[in-house]
Amino acid sequence: MGILRASLIATGASRGILSEARLDHEPKGATASGGHPPLPPQPPGASTAAHGGILLRMMHCHFRGRVPAVFAILTVLAPPLRAGDSAIRDGDTVVFLGDSITAARTYGKIIENYTLLRFPDRRVRFVNAGWGGDTAAGGLARLNRDVLDRGATLVTVAYGINDIGWGMRADAEHRQRYLDAVRGIVERCRARGVRAYICSAAITAEDPDQAETGFLQKMCDDGLAVARAAGGSVIDVQRTMRRIQRRLIEANARLSPGQKKESLHAEDGVHLNEYGQIAMAFAILKGLGAPADVSSVEIDARGPELITAAGCSVERLTREGDRIEFTRRDSGLPLNLGLVGLLSYRFIPIPDELNRYMLTVRGLPDGPYEIIVNGRTLGTFESRQLADGVNLCSATPDPWVPGGPWDAQATVLRNLTDARHENALGHLHIDLYLAGWPGIDGLRSGSAEIDRQIVQMQRAVARPVPYRYVLRPTTRPAR
Repeated sequence: MGILRASLIATGASRGILSEARLDHEPKGATASGGHPPLPPQPPGASTAAHGGILLRMMHCHFRGRVPAVFAILTVLAPPLRAGDSAIRDGDTVVFLGDSITAARTYGKIIENYTLLRFPDRRVRFVNAGWGGDTAAGGLARLNRDVLDRGATLVTVAYGINDIGWGMRADAEHRQRYLDAVRGIVERCRARGVRAYICSAAITAEDPDQAETGFLQKMCDDGLAVARAAGGSVIDVQRTMRRIQRRLIEANARLSPGQKKESLHAEDGVHLNEYGQIAMAFAILKGLGAPADVSSVEIDARGPELITAAGCSVERLTREGDRIEFTRRDSGLPLNLGLVGLLSYRFIPIPDELNRYMLTVRGLPDGPYEIIVNGRTLGTFESRQLADGVNLCSATPDPWVPGGPWDAQATVLRNLTDARHENALGHLHIDLYLAGWPGIDGLRSGSAEIDRQIVQMQRAVARPVPYRYVLRPTTRPAR
């Protein structure tokens, strides 16, 4: 079988959720009152887990628990800037189609927040069409209603694990059903002018060397080939996540006996925990061409002189003694995920590969320098670090609070995005459970208005503003 083998046992039920997260006005296909459509009936070919899906547990889950937290300000030597742009365009409606890993909405919210912060001038809507227990055939069966009729212009498609029954139906028949569905999704999307990105399935917690040659990887590889041949785009989520998984395994191997080991998965070895969802968001963002560089500034303190500014503008550069000040205005902002993000960066290279927010200052007298931006302290850096270039994306002297003002903006944005998703779920449940209730129209319109206001707040808080930087000598040691 090559995936979870005979170690899978049934443990309970979970409910799939079809929910929508919007960055614009109500999508096409919504109800007249602005509500969400009811959860669709189980499509032909879907797993019997579509509404109350069978969850399966690995008897031997290799990675559990958490490692002790180690906090440090993130500093990175500055390689040359790399060109690139996200496949998500201004005016897009992006739909996430998939099973329960998608229905959890976590990786979708990360991609949403990344887009808002990095491209604040792009107006993009995001629709979550995840459905617990679903298969590629099920996604094809509901493609019109849940994707095409909702105004999609770009869709990511993530299936595989349910298609082979968590490894218990890893056979030629189910493989072919998966491949036929992938081809059907791409062809129907192309016919409607929708850009389809077929993703390989998220990794499981099994040994990565075995999984690399297992049935699921081979089936997904064939699915990517079918998608390319049909004119679609592809994202190899599995191998990107497996690279992260190997880093994590190496870190676990260095722990002392008795220390808890880290994982990307829930106890069943299939569903993703928060680290796993971040890893999947990273893989999809990379597959969508998300650029590594946010912006960068290089200054010669001896002038002072601005050498380069990419992705931003710099004004009012001054020097008084060894104190340097300037105003920086960015075109976009780095993604920040809070404390869990800082911890996950040990394994998931978001700062290096998606989040390079650089500052280089040459010609400073030797010693430590404190950086303060709009009154918020980022930390202390040695002059040699600043000369090499530091990545300030998540720099903070206290991991429990945001560092720079962009980190504070991202913190509020996460709160707003979470709130809008909760509102979306409430709106969905109104339609599901309160049909015929005398006050339903008022609830629907109220929920739609809340959504509209949250969208406005999201965009406002994600927009870059001028930041006043202060670099000054300090006696505090650099961390």
